[in-house]
Amino acid sequence: MKYLVVMISLLAAVVLALPTAGWSYDQPLGLNLGFTSFVDGAPPAGPGFYFQEYVQYITADKFRDFPVDPDLDVWVSLTQLIYQSEQELLLGGKWGLNVMLPVVSIDLDNAPPGMADNSGVGDLLVGPYLQWDPIMGANGPIFMHRIELQLIFPTGDYDDEKALNPGSNFFSFNPYWAATAFLTPQWTVSWRLHYLWNDKNDDPNLPVPGLDDTQAGQAIHANFTTAYEIIPKQLRVGLNGYWFDQITDSEWDGKDVDGQEKVFAIGPGLVWHLNQDQHLFFNAYKETSADYRPEGERVTLRYVHHF
Repeated sequence: MKYLVVMISLLAAVVLALPTAGWSYDQPLGLNLGFTSFVDGAPPAGPGFYFQEYVQYITADKFRDFPVDPDLDVWVSLTQLIYQSEQELLLGGKWGLNVMLPVVSIDLDNAPPGMADNSGVGDLLVGPYLQWDPIMGANGPIFMHRIELQLIFPTGDYDDEKALNPGSNFFSFNPYWAATAFLTPQWTVSWRLHYLWNDKNDDPNLPVPGLDDTQAGQAIHANFTTAYEIIPKQLRVGLNGYWFDQITDSEWDGKDVDGQEKVFAIGPGLVWHLNQDQHLFFNAYKETSADYRPEGERVTLRYVHHF
């Protein structure tokens, strides 16, 4: 199953909106932090076309390592189309294609002057991938996995006079490896491990004279879950979480700036298999241990339909 991404360059924004700020605070928040969760190692119904719709609500009233704490509320509607082929392409992996487009509503209150928000269509994500068939055991699957090369194009709404935008105004490369291990036929552990590289933003929202561009630092981030099947073939419940860690400094005109973003989140979740072709996910997250980014809560509702 899949995916992620979305929307907001909440960022070269927030901290950068103040002339005296020296922090980075510029990672795009619209990454796959909590969008995907249980049994993530393969599509739920084999080859074919999939439609998925995500609704995620993000709220935060703490901006770690920022001089003030505005109130942030974000609604994301993320539409996804997937095609999973039956044709092997490389090392036994069968090719597929993932396309995603978000629509984002951003509401920022109690912010300093100049930190205006913007809503609209977010950046387009295109992800070619390889999906391997499940490794089978005596009682069913024991392991399944996928590699995807996600490309995020700066096609979304962006206004350099607004601090918060649905579009990032820079290209990002965000490949991942997703897998599910069946510890027993009922008990699963899943993960999705991403690497993130961001290109330059040549038109940043910065009141810094003479500054031409910014570039968010590289990062690694992951979603992780464990779930137990309590109603056979219908209901799994468990824990879900995510983790983000920026591993290089961001840059302004090629010079490093302090402040690498970090966050950890965990919470409860479930997946209801309505039938073989329809699935409903619910995930809730409480963030903690944040550095140089907002810290709050997220709730995600996700519907999957296989044609």
